[in-house]
Amino acid sequence: MLAAFTFNTAENLPIGLLELISEDLRVSLSAVGYLVTGYGVTVAVASVPLAHVTRAIPRRHVLTGLLAALIASSLVAALATSYWLLLAARLLTALSQALFWAVMGPVAVGLFAPEVRGRVVGALSVAGSLALVLGVPAGTWLGQQSHWPVPIAVLAGLGLVSLVTIAVLLPTSRPEEGRAAYGTDPDSRRFRTVLAVGTLSATGAFAGYTYIVKFLGDVSGFPRSTVSALFVAFGVACLVGVSITGVLLDRFPHLMLAVAVATQAVGMLGLYAVGADPVAAVVFLALMGGALGPVFMATQNEMLRCAPGRTDIALAANSGAYNAGIAAGAALGGLVLPLADVRGTFLAGGLLTVGACAVLLGERLLPGGAVNTSCPRAE
Repeated sequence: MLAAFTFNTAENLPIGLLELISEDLRVSLSAVGYLVTGYGVTVAVASVPLAHVTRAIPRRHVLTGLLAALIASSLVAALATSYWLLLAARLLTALSQALFWAVMGPVAVGLFAPEVRGRVVGALSVAGSLALVLGVPAGTWLGQQSHWPVPIAVLAGLGLVSLVTIAVLLPTSRPEEGRAAYGTDPDSRRFRTVLAVGTLSATGAFAGYTYIVKFLGDVSGFPRSTVSALFVAFGVACLVGVSITGVLLDRFPHLMLAVAVATQAVGMLGLYAVGADPVAAVVFLALMGGALGPVFMATQNEMLRCAPGRTDIALAANSGAYNAGIAAGAALGGLVLPLADVRGTFLAGGLLTVGACAVLLGERLLPGGAVNTSCPRAE
């Protein structure tokens, strides 16, 4: 949980330190923004290849290596005096995170009985969500009070605590021997469905969310100071969403994914339709926030169930597809923005999320929708 919190904070911290980094390194705000964009693209591209290359290495060794890379890259970033060195450090962190999300899930849930795996996934998701509610705001404040490299160096310290804990306590075993190394109910059709739903949902969400500050200011009429508070409320809603979903995920795995995707669609289309009203904007923003974390969380849990082969490869594919959706969504929003203003980005995102709902519905309605199409377990 601490490692998940640290990685997610590292991924998003430059958003809060945007202006400080820009002024200190004398680069544009858009250049600093590439520190986040490049991170996401790297995770999307590298997840599956890294998972495949390391598939035979004991997980304890992989996790300690990834945390060592996180520590080293954070220290390099904290000491960086040029933009390019900072970017290189960020990409090393991204490579570490690309594999971390693929390995972490099977290792963690494999320590527990299958009937409580949803709650374990929920705990890990809560830790990741805390990065947005606590990690990034605290890191931003610390950077403002001192200097922007300070909170990045703190992340290296958190990574060290995780590394020592895992190195000392986690058993060493071959990856294929883990209790969560393979899906509990292998189903290649379900695997493809969940992958498509996650990608569509991520693309839809970030087509609008990328421009949420502009929407809340231009459409809803909130002053900039209030927009900052609404960001915290969005993060709290996300935390509440993953907490509730984690409790129910073991009992209703299929249903929770459908509920999360449908809630995201309602939130985004509600913002498009009535977001000019401040009260309605807050309500639908909370719905969107309450769904964003649970969508990814539910797809990860489904991968642990329906993976047609090794779960780490399936989780890597899911993480890569989701991050590809994030990048595609931001790009799509940028295309829609000059054509249909910022409200149009939420319409486009909402319709894509409705498309994800249609994929889920189609799986149930099309012939063979209830049939298990399992594949042989293979590495």
